[in-house]
Amino acid sequence: MLEKVKQISQVEQGEREAKEERDEREELRELRRLRLEKLEQLRENNVEPYGGKFVRTHLAREITGHFALHQDKRVAVAGRLMARRVHGKTTFADIQDISGRIQIYLRLNDVGEDAYALFGKLDIGDILGVEGKVFQTRMGEVTIAVEKFTLLAKSLRVLPEKWHGLKDVELRYRQRYLDLIMNPQVKETFIVRSKVIHAIRRFLDQKGFLEVETPMMHTVAGGAAARPFITHHNALDIDLYLRIAPELYLKRLLVGGLEKVYEINRNFRNEGISTKHNPEFTMLELYQAYADYYDMMNLTEELITTVAREVLGTTRVSYQGEEIDLSPPYRRVTMLEAVQEYTGLDFSALEDDQAAARAAAELSMEVEPADTWGSLLNRVFEEKVEAKLIQPTFVFDYPIEVSPLAKRKKDQPRLTYRFELFIYGREIANAFSELNDPVDQRVRFQQQAEKRLRGDEEAHMMDEDFLTALEYGMPPAGGLGIGIDRLVMLLTDSPSIRDVILFPLMKPRD
Repeated sequence: MLEKVKQISQVEQGEREAKEERDEREELRELRRLRLEKLEQLRENNVEPYGGKFVRTHLAREITGHFALHQDKRVAVAGRLMARRVHGKTTFADIQDISGRIQIYLRLNDVGEDAYALFGKLDIGDILGVEGKVFQTRMGEVTIAVEKFTLLAKSLRVLPEKWHGLKDVELRYRQRYLDLIMNPQVKETFIVRSKVIHAIRRFLDQKGFLEVETPMMHTVAGGAAARPFITHHNALDIDLYLRIAPELYLKRLLVGGLEKVYEINRNFRNEGISTKHNPEFTMLELYQAYADYYDMMNLTEELITTVAREVLGTTRVSYQGEEIDLSPPYRRVTMLEAVQEYTGLDFSALEDDQAAARAAAELSMEVEPADTWGSLLNRVFEEKVEAKLIQPTFVFDYPIEVSPLAKRKKDQPRLTYRFELFIYGREIANAFSELNDPVDQRVRFQQQAEKRLRGDEEAHMMDEDFLTALEYGMPPAGGLGIGIDRLVMLLTDSPSIRDVILFPLMKPRD
């Protein structure tokens, strides 16, 4: 009986919520209709609702942050009307631009009857240009006494703050423009993102790296273990792949004699969506001739430290309640050491695949027939260790099975000269001493091709043109990839990758 009453209650609640949503949509339609009427009235009264150029002299924060420099001076600001408080023949309002908000003050006697009446008919969300003198109210708020204002853009839709704000996370991502208007911290996140990318460019340019651009469409999907997006070129009648990584093209440039190159651009991987993954994401990849993965570790430390100091003014950041220290040196540990430290399992003592499989099973891990010593070492690390690496940690010497483009270690041929940097349990960077032996690279590609034949859609494709380039001779080199989105997540305390991508991929609404 109680269960039946509970079910009825849930149905009634669902019906109430559906009615509230219908009523809200109807109210929004009515408000939009009223604003359209205002739009026509403005035009009938010879007021242009969508103005042209407006010359502004200051941003809001420049004035509010330095009142003494601007007191009694005439300024011109422009932005969105966000609030209004009418007191008879005087009105206070807030204008918001990219830097923040500033209060404005209108008096009927200063602007005239017609202008004052017009201002009263404006709506929250309209975009204005305002000219006047700066003063400070008795409450100490920096304010502009308006002498003249200009309507620059009429808003026909009501901002979401009037109802529930932008609490719906999915709506925030779908309508990022509203998210930026209503949530100042979101705007700040993307300003920080821009500064991070500029700081990275400055750092690498000063190190003598050359910024380059390589193709986004590849005839062979390579450079990473990932499932590609496929498109078709009609004129050539060939399938092409959106790039999963620029690595093999950047290495071709090493062959051609460009010894220090980098690219900051998009990669595309046909994979799931999560707080850490978006199918379209931004990567920094760089390559330096005559270097190795130790050089890349040093470069990574210096780059992240420099960027944090330049953008945030500190190398200590708080991420999801954890205090992260980005100052060097970062901890360095081999994958074998990390696995033994956190699981007690010494993989170096396991002689073959069968012994590794038995050991992994004892850790309650599922073991597949195709698993090898190296693949199991990597899986144990990913499942049992990775999430525990909170402070910056370089994990190096990865198994050869998961590193088809990295140079093999001479003294430990089951491993490669590869590292990944982990912060807060997440991979931030990936780097190698690059494989430049064309014979070994061909064997690795063949092994990957066999995996593809067995159904592994993420295995590397055979790239004959890249092998041809290697046969001309590629200098020994260190290569590094850093996920820009994840780095920005860390520096802005953003829990999801969608919070740092302006327009993340969303499933279309029905």
